[in-house]
Amino acid sequence: MNPPLTDNQNFNSKDYTNNPLPKAEYMECTFTNCNFENSDLSNINFLECDFVDCNFSNVNVMHTTFNAVNFKDCKILGVLFQNCNAFLLSFKFQNCTLNLSSFYQLKINHTQFSNCIMHQVDFTESEAKHVVFKDCDLSNSTFDRTNLEHTDFTSAFNFNINPSINQIKNASFSKENILGLLEAFKIKIK
Repeated sequence: MNPPLTDNQNFNSKDYTNNPLPKAEYMECTFTNCNFENSDLSNINFLECDFVDCNFSNVNVMHTTFNAVNFKDCKILGVLFQNCNAFLLSFKFQNCTLNLSSFYQLKINHTQFSNCIMHQVDFTESEAKHVVFKDCDLSNSTFDRTNLEHTDFTSAFNFNINPSINQIKNASFSKENILGLLEAFKIKIK
């Protein structure tokens, strides 16, 4: 049975912490200043939707579909994106805080992160080819057996990536942030 379709709607200043968002397929909808903290968004489909200035902290995204979804100015703490529906997964993050979130074993190729705070984010065993980390703070984020081929780190900072255990062929770095590749080798640069 297909979920009901909600098409081209605007949701402003809604609080879904006590009144959950109805299970449906949301297409070309915009959610502005909405609070989803600790909400259950499992089995909901978001297609070409925008989330602006929303709180997504600790949201359950089990089997949730994110296809061509944009997050802007959102607080997204502790979200386990690896539980969402991987089929046709595509999203973009701009000016978001994604601390303690996880993309474990997820394919996030071509994802764009712009001006995001991403402390302690888990990218273990993820496929993150052609990803852009523009002006992102990756402090204490985990890259372990991660495929980062062709990924752009030129303006990213505070990352620690061990080239021995990650695939970084054709990834881009700047002279200013190259130390993030050498940390694992305990090399001193003077």
